[in-house]
Amino acid sequence: MDSSAPPHFAKDFLSILDLSPDDLDRLLRVSAQMKADRRLGRLAPLATALAGLHVALLFEKPSLRTRSTFEIAIRELGGDTLHLPAALAEGTREPLQDIARNLERWVRALVIRTFAQEKAATLAAAGRDLHVINALTDEEHPCQALADAFTLRERWGDCRGRTIAFVGDGNNVATSLAQVACMLGVTAHVASPSGYELPDSVVEAVERIAQDGATVRLFSDPRRAVEGVDAVYTDVWASMGEEAEAADRRRIFIPYQVTAELMAAAHPNALFMHCLPAHRGEEVTSDVIDSPASVVFDQAENRLHTQKALLSMLVG
Repeated sequence: MDSSAPPHFAKDFLSILDLSPDDLDRLLRVSAQMKADRRLGRLAPLATALAGLHVALLFEKPSLRTRSTFEIAIRELGGDTLHLPAALAEGTREPLQDIARNLERWVRALVIRTFAQEKAATLAAAGRDLHVINALTDEEHPCQALADAFTLRERWGDCRGRTIAFVGDGNNVATSLAQVACMLGVTAHVASPSGYELPDSVVEAVERIAQDGATVRLFSDPRRAVEGVDAVYTDVWASMGEEAEAADRRRIFIPYQVTAELMAAAHPNALFMHCLPAHRGEEVTSDVIDSPASVVFDQAENRLHTQKALLSMLVG
């Protein structure tokens, strides 16, 4: 398989919006091939895609899935990882611009998991030869969205004309999900309490890239949002950095808990999705997350395959 990126493929991956619909389609096709070929180990066609290359990991936020899958992805593509101290992301010991200019002399790419999207953008702008990958910021979570898209395509095949409902905080996960869903031709319903809606700027940007008549619709009533939909997605009510708000958020978001009763309002074959980690008994009940409808661990597994595809196309 030809893993080289087309000429217009972006230098960095900071957002789903860095991809064109054709880029996304190609990345998902490469992901499927990566998943099928993994059993071949070192004989896989792209097992040397990163041979001789180093990828730095800068994680200011804790991680299970993101760190594990990126480390494994880099090694299974023949590359090596460099683990950077989390404190470097603060930009106080030396400016982020200088960090990028140093790193580009040693490594091919930087995977960053941090708070402000601006940090990732600053590193990307300063490192002209450094590929920067957003492994999560407070604003967006594009790597998760790639795995979500791949999971939906595995389950549905052609995604066009489907509808997915996100129930909860209009946060980074909701943002990237709406972006990738509409790029696939999937309409996104987002149900949130007042003050926690998906930002208007996100909705406007998504509408500009939506394909095949897909759109974003905002709801305050979670039941209306999930009526007849093909998938229901949720996330924790208090993300990293919002721990001080956790008690208030539980009170505000309890009507948005995904229960078996709420799932019953969706299509009978609707999927349940979650980016994990899940707070069972808060945003979702255990009977839902452990039900046959749940694909949460497929999503987690698919982080590996989509990130291998991303690395091979962006860096390899």
